[in-house]
Amino acid sequence: MGASITIEYIKKEIPAKLGNLATIGSAVGLALAILAFYLEPQRATFGSLIGFMFIMSIGMGALFFIALDHLTTAVWSVPFRRIAEMLTNVFWIAPIFAAPILINIIMSMNGGHGLFDMYHWTHDHEVAIDPFLSQKAPYLNESSFLFRYVLIWVLMMAFKFVLVGNSYKQDKTFNIKLNKVNAKFSALFMVVFAISITVTAIDFMMSLEPHWFSTIYGVYYFAGTFNVIVALITLLAVYLNEKGLMIEGINKDHYYSLGGWMFAFTTFWMYIAFSQFMLIYYANIPEETFWFIPRMEGAWAFWSIALLFIKFIIPFGLSINKSSKVNPKRLKLLAYWNIGAHFFDIWWLTYPTYSHLKETHSPFLGWQELAFVLLSFSLILLIFKMSAKNRSIVPIGDAKMERALNFHL
Repeated sequence: MGASITIEYIKKEIPAKLGNLATIGSAVGLALAILAFYLEPQRATFGSLIGFMFIMSIGMGALFFIALDHLTTAVWSVPFRRIAEMLTNVFWIAPIFAAPILINIIMSMNGGHGLFDMYHWTHDHEVAIDPFLSQKAPYLNESSFLFRYVLIWVLMMAFKFVLVGNSYKQDKTFNIKLNKVNAKFSALFMVVFAISITVTAIDFMMSLEPHWFSTIYGVYYFAGTFNVIVALITLLAVYLNEKGLMIEGINKDHYYSLGGWMFAFTTFWMYIAFSQFMLIYYANIPEETFWFIPRMEGAWAFWSIALLFIKFIIPFGLSINKSSKVNPKRLKLLAYWNIGAHFFDIWWLTYPTYSHLKETHSPFLGWQELAFVLLSFSLILLIFKMSAKNRSIVPIGDAKMERALNFHL
């Protein structure tokens, strides 16, 4: 592992520029989102769905990164774990983005009518005459949907308070036993996480087309989730390190590990996406193919091909060689790209349903959707800036920190 080093860390304030940009972005995004709800409330709710699923990716992905760090007793990831811990605070704003969707579902309960059509399975009269929806009704109903959402949010917050709280406590006590406690909770979290991320993806996105089903959908969403959280951690870590705010000792091997994870999960996403498409294409069963057909017709065909380049070919090319994984500028470019690609992927997964509701094959991608992209991403950065105000950027109390800073491949 090399020679022993002395840990020296001085807490510094994050540049005000980051907070100012995040505040301006949040204000502009909020103003545009309100305008979108005023002009086209149904479209704005679909936009809110994009923001919600992105925020859940960041929150759940951050918890997964933390749990993976504890379970594997990895050392290279320790300096970056605090960034993930601070990003778990995005769970506080998840209900805000979910609110338009939940309000619509609540209004549909007991035979009522929502503000507009979004989830087909909320129409009791159609469920009654549809054998497929009738079979799924014990799961796909308003009460169960709301219960699962609240339960998952509470569980994620509970694990956040335990895992992150113990890490903050360790900064003061330097108690090595807290690592063992977090490792045990991380093992339990992995089981809860696997179910929670799958249920979230199925409930909020896959059930937009309730007749369709895919047993790999949750894994598909997970692949994008872990890729985007590593991308955001990389972006923030490189930025903070360039500003001299990270702990001294982070080297190219740390960067290589972050870049390697992005490369790995770009490839993994493609593997899962192709597996889902290939099996459905080969079987050619109408109950499965109808989900892909609208995405392969008209203008949507162009965007489906674009997804292949945006989500796989371009980031794969950007990260395939070693120099791309250790060069800070290229790493930031790759991180920005993967973040944008995840937004695009969520849009591609959800908006064909909106096009169908509008009885057109034309995609909807305008300022209304970009408003929620800007709002959610800006709020995430603002929350991180606020979270880092009175906390160390790195977990200085972790006993593995010295080994982490002396890490070499």
